[in-house]
Amino acid sequence: MTLLVFGQTGQVARELQRLAPDATFLGRAEADLSDPEACAAAIVAQAPHAVINAAAYTAVDRAEDEEELATRINGAAPGAMARACAGLGIPLVHISTDYVFDGAGDAPRRETDPVQPQNAYGRSKLAGERAVTEAGGPHGILRTSWVFSAHGNNFVKTMLRLSETRDALSIVEDQIGGPTPAADIAAACLDMAAQLSADPAKSGIYHFSGAPDVSWKDFAEAIFALAGRKVAVSGIPTKDYPTPAIRPLNSRLDCGATRTAFGIGRPDWRTALKTVLAQLGETGAEMKT
Repeated sequence: MTLLVFGQTGQVARELQRLAPDATFLGRAEADLSDPEACAAAIVAQAPHAVINAAAYTAVDRAEDEEELATRINGAAPGAMARACAGLGIPLVHISTDYVFDGAGDAPRRETDPVQPQNAYGRSKLAGERAVTEAGGPHGILRTSWVFSAHGNNFVKTMLRLSETRDALSIVEDQIGGPTPAADIAAACLDMAAQLSADPAKSGIYHFSGAPDVSWKDFAEAIFALAGRKVAVSGIPTKDYPTPAIRPLNSRLDCGATRTAFGIGRPDWRTALKTVLAQLGETGAEMKT
């Protein structure tokens, strides 16, 4: 199966390069997502068997001031990709986010639950979901959360950097979600692309996040324990850590439909965290489980 991937330097794209080195990867120089029709043209020119969109506008806070750009990249570009894929009769796997929900309650969100994004980034990603669905071709939209890896910018690397100069940190404890390893997202995308090629009837929106669900405070403590960093972590409510974009308190995702349709279960982020820390050259105490 020939595979075309949008994205080169992002966390999931880097893992896709490792898992599928024979795929064609298009970075901004080859296909700028701010030019949706150029993305569609690239698909038609390549004529692959499947496409994965692992590129996006991900600056959540900056999107509050750049919503038009974020929507063009996260909404219009995936729509153009999906229409090109539909014309060729090939599947598109597109990565989305838990931010399409309002973050209320404490129950894991299902794919069929009402969407109500609370920030510009979430609205832009929802626009992409709708555009991909409306294109009518084979597709898999994979909503995920709290992505981490040894690459790019993410919570794990931020915590390690802060621990170099701080022995105490206050971390938000009322936002709950599933940290998700980029490597597992990449593997899930490849599996979905192959299965959708064989069975387009599996098209739809699916959820995928790491287990177990934890708070950012819990996640930070696990990072420090595994890395052997002596940092005292205290919990604070979201209201004490204001950001330009509203963050959802409830990022839990019900991933049962993904297991049923594709046989893909939730990865244990604690296992993946050990791998990521090893990749970063971090060694320390074993985390108690």
